[in-house]
Amino acid sequence: MRPGTKALLGFGLALALLAAVLRLLDPGPVRDLRLAGFDYLQRLYPRAAADLQVRVVDIDEASLAAFGQWPWPRDRLADLTDRLGQAGAAVVVFDILFAEPDRLSPHLLAEALDLPPGAAAQFNTDRAFAEAASRVATVFATAQLVEASSARPKPRAGLVEIGEDPMGGLPAAAGFTPLVPELDQVAAGLGAISISSDRRGGPVRRLPLAWSGPDGAMPALPLEAVRLAFGETTLTLWGAGDLARSLEGVGLGDLFVPTSASGSLWLYYRPDDPTLYLSAANILSGPADTWADKVDGHIVLVGTSAAGLFDLRSTALGEVVPGVAIHAQAIEQILSGSFLTRSDTTAGLEVLATLAGIALIALAVAFLGPVPAIVVGLLSTVGLLGGMGAAFTRHGQLFDGVYPSLAAAAAFLALAAYRLIVVDAERRAIRRSFSHYVAPDVLGEIERQGHRLQLGGETRDVTVLFSDMRDFTGLSEDLGAEGTVALLNGVFDVLGAEIVAERGTIDKFMGDAVMAFWNAPVAVENHPERAVAAALAMRRALAVFNQGRATPVRIVAGIATGPAAVGNIGSKKRFNYSVIGDTVNLASRIEAACRQVGADILISEPLARAVPDFALLDAGLLRLRGVRAPVQAFAVVGDSALARTSAFLALQNAHAALIEALRHGAPGLRAVDEVAHQADALLPGLGAFFKALPDRRADYLAEETTPPRGP
Repeated sequence: MRPGTKALLGFGLALALLAAVLRLLDPGPVRDLRLAGFDYLQRLYPRAAADLQVRVVDIDEASLAAFGQWPWPRDRLADLTDRLGQAGAAVVVFDILFAEPDRLSPHLLAEALDLPPGAAAQFNTDRAFAEAASRVATVFATAQLVEASSARPKPRAGLVEIGEDPMGGLPAAAGFTPLVPELDQVAAGLGAISISSDRRGGPVRRLPLAWSGPDGAMPALPLEAVRLAFGETTLTLWGAGDLARSLEGVGLGDLFVPTSASGSLWLYYRPDDPTLYLSAANILSGPADTWADKVDGHIVLVGTSAAGLFDLRSTALGEVVPGVAIHAQAIEQILSGSFLTRSDTTAGLEVLATLAGIALIALAVAFLGPVPAIVVGLLSTVGLLGGMGAAFTRHGQLFDGVYPSLAAAAAFLALAAYRLIVVDAERRAIRRSFSHYVAPDVLGEIERQGHRLQLGGETRDVTVLFSDMRDFTGLSEDLGAEGTVALLNGVFDVLGAEIVAERGTIDKFMGDAVMAFWNAPVAVENHPERAVAAALAMRRALAVFNQGRATPVRIVAGIATGPAAVGNIGSKKRFNYSVIGDTVNLASRIEAACRQVGADILISEPLARAVPDFALLDAGLLRLRGVRAPVQAFAVVGDSALARTSAFLALQNAHAALIEALRHGAPGLRAVDEVAHQADALLPGLGAFFKALPDRRADYLAEETTPPRGP
């Protein structure tokens, strides 16, 4: 196990436990994130629309315009009830509270005006409403109270409890709003209209199907409507196994409605449909043949969508609908059996998924590296979110894959940052160590000529080489700090020896890179040729070094020749003999372009003209970062001996043909592959240079330089 891997795995374990604890605590932001994910699933896969014999008679703006402001006198509601009953409504459900007598009733107005007894004074609109309600199965509404009241309306449904006190799990109410006596006497059903026990606001996602009151369980309005429609007299509260005060569902005869542990129905919405609604104005004044067939045999809810009556709610689909529409959708769910469920087991699986996801990421980062860990993380995310969608669409299960995915992503960032800091610290330590080394040729020149250590320098023609290791980060991560230093020492010994053999000056070792130059501090005859020869010798020496290694070390080199400032550069107390200038910058940029070109040694055009006998290939005009104009570059294949061989001359001709085809469109892939195979036979790895050509057409279109030819 590499140094630091145990610490990394320990850090990953701590992150996994932290994420699991956070999920178990379930603070508001985590809960909101989960619910938002469930909302998104409903938007992707809403409940299918179907005519389930449910209608809403809407006291809408048109109704208020036709019959006056709300509240209406209850004789008008009596008329509405009679019309619905005569049209064949199975159940009429008022999603409206009638807790107080009708203040517009003539008998109350007569009492208020102290009028003598008469016909008008005897007319009680509440009584008229009650008489109409007695002629059709009618459900009236009540609402829970936070404080006890002397008025205690009794549930109309009988109650059977199966399990360990399942009613104890219901949301509690100190009492319920009363119903005016006349209506209370004839009400076939009584149901609570509170939309949700969740006071945090937001979309209505769950609906309590019953409330625990002082006189037993009060069913919710939708459940009471279905009870009457089915002709049932009793509700059954099913407990969750041996768990006390916990529900599994509510039963109505043979019908079972699964609920949360607190008796709430997870609402599964379909898009709001205008055909659900009938305007109350049309019922009261329109011909019966225009609407009667739409209520015949239906459960009909009476409610309001008028904006001024403040009964508008938001749904998981992002729609704003009247509260009565939510009750209607709950009835549709019960009738269709389209339920969403979520249990404690599901929540436990989410915690396990969080732990497993972070553990998998930690193992991937520790043993595979950041890039494979990203792939592992993406696959895990796809699996979690895909499982979330499949559980919803196939089984109606609300499984949260969002939190485990985001927790794993956050853990990956933390683990990657930790590893990057460790690896970067090791790399900086290596760089500091090698920055103390001074090229022996510089020291020898100082000793021979007696140079004084002071700032200053001169301009002269030099040839500069930059060499860098490929995939150094991956190697350093695999080997650790000590192994990386040992590897670099071995590589630099090999490369440095070849540079020194060609009378080059090693300027510095920079992490995994080498900078060297020729013709300073002492003059070197034929320094361009010596620099290119050193690069070729480095290639050969590295091939020997790699023999027997499981992971070979690969380098790239960029070389340029031209004027540069040379001398002691730095502060008065700390300086180094080095070179600076455009030529140095150009060599560095050419080295960086090797990966783009697919060649391991690239040289500038002036250098290519200085070494025409070497085996070179036109690498095109390169657009280098930090260099204004495109730079003509050449790939170095071999020395002058190779340049005279028939194999290289054939390759050079094939290369010229490919470039010509490239300038006029695109060479065929088969032709490219054939030349690449020919190149690899001449120099292993050279085929990558030709395979990169189709993507580099722009590098050859504006080219005017003719590559130097060998003898």
